[in-house]
Amino acid sequence: MVLAHPELVPTADLDRDAMNRLQRVVAETAIVADEGVPATIDARVTVAGVDQAFSDEAVVSAAVALRAGEPIDRTVVRRPIVLPYIPGYLSFREAPASVDAVTGLSDRPDLLVVDGNGLLHPRGAGIATHVGVILDIPTVGVAKSLLCGRLDGPEPPYETGTRVPIVATDDMALPSGSTIGYAVQTRQWDTPDRHINPVYVSPGHRVSPETAVDHVLATVAGRKLPEPIRLADRAAGEAARSGLHR
Repeated sequence: MVLAHPELVPTADLDRDAMNRLQRVVAETAIVADEGVPATIDARVTVAGVDQAFSDEAVVSAAVALRAGEPIDRTVVRRPIVLPYIPGYLSFREAPASVDAVTGLSDRPDLLVVDGNGLLHPRGAGIATHVGVILDIPTVGVAKSLLCGRLDGPEPPYETGTRVPIVATDDMALPSGSTIGYAVQTRQWDTPDRHINPVYVSPGHRVSPETAVDHVLATVAGRKLPEPIRLADRAAGEAARSGLHR
């Protein structure tokens, strides 16, 4: 799998200003519209997920590809940790390993779902956008917490299937009030005293915010997280614990 933009792969020698400049280029290159993304997730569509775990000063990244809900391919890589976690700069810590894991798959996926944000980012260039642009693959970000922006609707808890827009605020490098993602209730308990938090879905590259939500809901398989991310998370965790990665 050839990288569309190898020059945008993060490197360890960048200072904060250089990181910001690179993110601006990524945001300007990203396409926040449906372009080449499958209209629906059916039995012919390959959806891959990528996620990370950490072990012995290394990031272990796993990519798992599914078709018709069944795993068809998997790859796991290990790369040195070159940066601590810095909110808003996750891609500089994890994107190189994510890219390596995805490019290790036998076939190019039709859609990539990434554990992290896409457009829902202070500079519009979260890890899902960064990875999607580097690979030029339709990509969606799925985060477990709200990094930025404002809910344009009620606060959780929500019923299953609820989607509440998230809009940009004045302190972001995006048009204030524009929709940058959704809080999505993929699953909820039936009892009133227990609640599952929503996930925060945003387009990464070549996907609109609305289609991003549709495709996440089509891949959750009754769980909170999309199945490709859940399986990638499990594969990365198992590899980090066992040392079975290259």
